[in-house]
Amino acid sequence: MDEIAGGMEEGKKTAAYVVKLLKKRGASDAVVSVTREDVSQLKFANSRVSTTQSWHSEKVSMFAAVGRKLVSTNLRDVSEKAALDAVDRIMKFAAAAVPNKEYLGIADGPFSYRQPDDMYDKEITRLGDTAVDILDGAINAAHANGARRTAGVLETTSFCISLLTSNSVEAENRGTKAYFSMRAFVDKYASGHHTCNSRVLRKFTPEMSAERAAIIAKQAIRPEPGIPGNYDVIFSPLPFANLLESVGKAASIFNVESKLSCLGGKLGKRVGSEDVCLIDDGTLPNGFDTAPFDEEGVPTQKNVIIDEGLLKTYLHNTSSARRHNVKTTANAGLIAPNPFNLVFGKGSFNKEEMIRQVKRGLIVTNVWYTRFQNYETGDFSTIPRDGMFLIENGKVVGPVKELRISDNLIRILQNISAVGNGSEQVFGWEVEIPTLTPPVLVRDVRITKSVE
Repeated sequence: MDEIAGGMEEGKKTAAYVVKLLKKRGASDAVVSVTREDVSQLKFANSRVSTTQSWHSEKVSMFAAVGRKLVSTNLRDVSEKAALDAVDRIMKFAAAAVPNKEYLGIADGPFSYRQPDDMYDKEITRLGDTAVDILDGAINAAHANGARRTAGVLETTSFCISLLTSNSVEAENRGTKAYFSMRAFVDKYASGHHTCNSRVLRKFTPEMSAERAAIIAKQAIRPEPGIPGNYDVIFSPLPFANLLESVGKAASIFNVESKLSCLGGKLGKRVGSEDVCLIDDGTLPNGFDTAPFDEEGVPTQKNVIIDEGLLKTYLHNTSSARRHNVKTTANAGLIAPNPFNLVFGKGSFNKEEMIRQVKRGLIVTNVWYTRFQNYETGDFSTIPRDGMFLIENGKVVGPVKELRISDNLIRILQNISAVGNGSEQVFGWEVEIPTLTPPVLVRDVRITKSVE
């Protein structure tokens, strides 16, 4: 029995023990998951490894409904004594809690599960010192393409999850992940950023990401201050994934009901141009958050959120689906449903063809500090970071800086006029929901002056 399989067996025993305790103490519904995780991380700065870390973590997640009084908690100690103490606390909290009249239960099992492709790779668990060689190769690739220094992280993870519920659900999941992020610098104002991620080693491409980051940085030398105004903007996958993450979150019924979604009240209505097709896919092969089941054990599926610009569904767990007289979309979050992997449909244009369509515009390769002034209307601002380039009459004329995007999320979707024919899976600090997207051309984007 390998280490992951052994961890799953122990997790299953712990979960079964806690579910039994909760039911014995009067919980009408109980969901318990046990996660065991091993992480190895290499951080680098000035093109040298600066920190090497490895750690093991264990977590027990508990959800209980006592009548309609809901309590959830996490526990880092997986011992029986710690579990017993946690159940005691859950029952005390439940006794003092106010019933949630909108709660309508969890899924009824059992279920059968299909293991999606490319979720676990033993080679990632065996990397060891080879990870340093992979990182050195990426750093060397960046310098070969013009970078003078680099910084970032290379991280690998292996995990196992055991989930049991009081409604006859029993599920297990094991997986691996590899993540790489690099910023490449030529000088103070010339930088580029790129990331890559994979569940299996053979599809992990840090050297390619390093090359792209360095090329952006080299092209961004000596940027001129940009002029505020309305521009046609080509968003590279990295910044567009940042915006799509906000769309995915807005599709959660929790945010819709909380008045924190610009998609509220728009079901069946147009929210984007005909080029906008957005899917949440929990079964995506090699998807960074792909899983066989959601947090209540329902088998994951593919959900079309937006099709040819029309909003088709919100994302539900079992309780919210029953409340709205629809089927669960298998996106639990027991409290707030969430996407697994967002997938934006590919188009037919290459980058050069999109550039030729632009009379006055920008290429944005990265953004950060995306903030919403009003979640319900979708008004937001975000700051372009790293290389940003001016387009005039179908040609890139040079790098620019000191600009901010100040617009509306629905307006961005409605103004998409061209979609690229090649996609990248993006995940990272600014994009926590894995998002597979091509570049897109958005017309008439509002650009203001940033303040350094």
